[in-house]
Amino acid sequence: DRLVHRLYDPGRPAFGRILAAFGDDVVGEDGYIDRQKLGSKVFGNPEQMRRLTTAIGDIAAAVKGVVDEWNATLGPNDIALLEAVNLIEAGYGQWCHQVWLFACDAELARSRLMKRNQMSEEDAARRLASQRRWQDREPAADLVLFNDGGMDEFREKVESEFTGARDLWLSGKLPPSRYRQWWEARNEG
Repeated sequence: DRLVHRLYDPGRPAFGRILAAFGDDVVGEDGYIDRQKLGSKVFGNPEQMRRLTTAIGDIAAAVKGVVDEWNATLGPNDIALLEAVNLIEAGYGQWCHQVWLFACDAELARSRLMKRNQMSEEDAARRLASQRRWQDREPAADLVLFNDGGMDEFREKVESEFTGARDLWLSGKLPPSRYRQWWEARNEG
């Protein structure tokens, strides 16, 4: 997500396009796009979200550029992690050896979002409603990890799965990701 946010930093072409599409009031006191203000205009409104995506530009090309750079510069035993809220839907999983999906109870997701972003219940619900449910994403994922407990418990789960995946990768036994098959089937029709 940080990569996408950097695409609309001041001075970048997307910055001006976002101002033209959504107005100067989305700029914070620091001169950068205020993501909360912008989010309040786009989350829960598919048409506005499309306008934002168009204004940002070719996000997939930027993500692919980062993945290509990793492939060119990382060693054979190095591992890179790509996190994106729409990794599955946007097709970024086709450049990954594994696709992991992190999920939690919808009510818990809403309360965490309200606390983390200091947003109202209505705004949190609208933002979550703009995303696909984890159950709809599950067929594209190689692993689903549930984050319904505490941070320490979740960290242990992730570290255990990561260690197992790394060991399979290093031994040449990591199975192919099911994502590519899902992506191809999705795009046939």
